[in-house]
Amino acid sequence: MEVSIVMPCLNEADTVATCVAKAIKAMKQAGCDAEVIVADNGSTDGSIAIAQAAGARIVQVAAKGYGAALAGGISASEGKFIVMGDADDSYDFLESPRLIEPLRKGFDLAQGCRFPRGGGTIHPGAMPFLHRYLGNPVLSWLVRWMFRIPISDVYCGMRGFTRDLYDRLDLRSPGMEFATEMVIRSGTIGAKIAEVPLSLHPDGRKAHGPHLRTFRDGWRTLRLFLVFSPRWTFFFPGCFFVALAAIGYALAIPQVSIGGVVLDVHTLLIASLAGLLGWQSILLAVLARIFTGREGMLPRHERLEKLSVEHGLVAGIIAGVFGFLMIAAVIFHWWQQNFGPLDYPKTMRLVIPGVTFVAAAFQTIIASLLAGVLQMHRER
Repeated sequence: MEVSIVMPCLNEADTVATCVAKAIKAMKQAGCDAEVIVADNGSTDGSIAIAQAAGARIVQVAAKGYGAALAGGISASEGKFIVMGDADDSYDFLESPRLIEPLRKGFDLAQGCRFPRGGGTIHPGAMPFLHRYLGNPVLSWLVRWMFRIPISDVYCGMRGFTRDLYDRLDLRSPGMEFATEMVIRSGTIGAKIAEVPLSLHPDGRKAHGPHLRTFRDGWRTLRLFLVFSPRWTFFFPGCFFVALAAIGYALAIPQVSIGGVVLDVHTLLIASLAGLLGWQSILLAVLARIFTGREGMLPRHERLEKLSVEHGLVAGIIAGVFGFLMIAAVIFHWWQQNFGPLDYPKTMRLVIPGVTFVAAAFQTIIASLLAGVLQMHRER
């Protein structure tokens, strides 16, 4: 079988027959050996019988969620190519052959695009104002910026892909973010992606509104971006704070005066806080990148894989010794003063960096040991 068209369904009695009929007609006209699967997620409105009567094969999926329903339907499909789309008649399944053409030419993913930017068409009333002009454009821009994936419509739920690609992706999202994870994972493994213009119509539901929840599903998508991008979530913010710390040290240690304001130990203390926060964030970036590579969520990072626990331990010990030496210098000076009063602005310029280095050393050693735990992941 060449093509499987998979539709997730949860109480779509108003529209599922129309979608199935269009899909069957389109596949016949295109000369495709195809099947239409309705992945039912617990419908109670007669959708199952309606879809079956229209010619679809029903796959019951017990696990709840848009992504879970799609995953169940795709797993039960038999086609070399798979087309997925919602069963609410917002997508025109007569356009599904457009998604098959790039796959026949060797593309792995044919991503639909509803926006004029990518040649698509959004009919009046088909997409809420907030989704059209803020949510979708911003999230699609983030995909292009954070992951370097050249697509214009990350949320388009109608797309085609090869069975081979789907098996390689190992998708894990059970909810609405399933489709977004597919795009991100495809980009990170270097899949060949084509963008196909499609049209979006007002959905034909009468019994209930859309399943999509603007803010809940928008946040879940953003959270997915952060999970799949340790650089933007941890590394770049960490570098920013470390840079702030370096600037603070450079100004506070020599007591630089700016506009009559002398930057002293208080600035040094705040800079140390920024440095510790930044270093912790950078360490988390390393740990997250090792984990995502080992779990197959992202390609393995070869240079990080070569780092050993011993590398981190040595770096931590060196930083710790450096910090303890600074603290010891102040204690020695205090001893010379017979443990009497100290010149706090002077001595704190050693105590604060010393304590900071000791804390950073402890962070590094603990993170190195945890990296060792992550690297013990069993090969599959």
